[in-house]
Amino acid sequence: MSKLIRQVSIETPAPKLKDCVLNLVVPVPDTPPQGARILVVYAGACYRKNQSTSISSISSQLSDTGDITTSLSLLAKQMQAGSFSSISEEGPDSVPAQHHQTSVAIQHNPQAHQGVRDGALFPGFEVAGVIESLGSELKPDCGFKVGQRVIIYPYEGLPHGYSELMVVPDLQYLIPIPDELSLSVAATLPTGALLAQSAIIAAHKIVDDLLKSRPGEKVKILIVGTGGLALWAVRIAAQHFYTPATKDKIQITVASLRDEGFLVAKKCERVNIVQWNEDLYEKQLIERTHDACDGLVDIVIDFGTTSRSLHRSMQCLTKGGHIFISDEVAEKLLPKFAKRAEERGQTIETCPTGTIEQLHQLVKLVSSNEIEPPPHSVFPSEKAAEVVQKLASSEIPGRAILKFHDIE
Repeated sequence: MSKLIRQVSIETPAPKLKDCVLNLVVPVPDTPPQGARILVVYAGACYRKNQSTSISSISSQLSDTGDITTSLSLLAKQMQAGSFSSISEEGPDSVPAQHHQTSVAIQHNPQAHQGVRDGALFPGFEVAGVIESLGSELKPDCGFKVGQRVIIYPYEGLPHGYSELMVVPDLQYLIPIPDELSLSVAATLPTGALLAQSAIIAAHKIVDDLLKSRPGEKVKILIVGTGGLALWAVRIAAQHFYTPATKDKIQITVASLRDEGFLVAKKCERVNIVQWNEDLYEKQLIERTHDACDGLVDIVIDFGTTSRSLHRSMQCLTKGGHIFISDEVAEKLLPKFAKRAEERGQTIETCPTGTIEQLHQLVKLVSSNEIEPPPHSVFPSEKAAEVVQKLASSEIPGRAILKFHDIE
């Protein structure tokens, strides 16, 4: 029987989906001839968008995974000792199969999706680990080696969850991680940080045009949300725009959606803060934002996910202004707001995912301390369901990272 490993799959939280965290058992994947197999050490707590796996069909027969766990522990010890080898496909005989329960329920209470609204929980795929084996068709000078620390670019066709071992078909999707950057921080880069950076880069051209056309006026940027996406965006925007030439010409304001995020965002220098307390009337929140921003803003980067958030952002945006939203939000809200934006002379744009080259650049900026990462908390992967519950209730400040193996 094929050797088996654990897989944690986080599906899209929704009222109709009682179970969104699945603990599965899957076969060890073969290393692609031109690719690599990765030992997953850390993974960001992101969910798979529009996952359609049937919960009722995911009960599995579980062979003993002790052989693979033993091999993984051996690999970890070899890495610590500086000696690396691939996990053998041969292992001890399996013990009698056992039934494996796969689903863990999440209670859906009135506040269960607060974290989804503020960007604490978002779709994506974030993995940091070490190369466990390389493809048989690769040459010794391929640029990578067994045991090397890497993160994975979220390419099209990624697997449906986080497995203890996962494969990439091509080495172009691997980004090396320098020794000075911890793997837990590196695991926050492939989706959260990359999407935030992509939004800032998309906004840069607009900022440049405004600085040229209005040399005597400040360009005002409003970042909405206080989950991982918004906290990355604040830090990347500050690094990107607060240069000696432009630091006095650009104003960044954060609209915080919860108290914890307000305290975290407040630590960012040269950034204004306005709290969007949902208990207040809409008119009060808009007036509060106008006061904090000294009027209407030119650009909004909105990582909220509700109609109310987008409507409020439009009320805070000047005519001719631009709003950047995530792909998932655009899918459900653009049909509702496209006409209204046109009537107001405003443009709503979807943030691109970000490129492999941009992810390489992010690694350099974070590892050199040019960008300080948001706070993050590490949890055992076995507690994924509990972590998602806490994220959905906005109980975890910053990012949540799942730990699969201890090699550091």
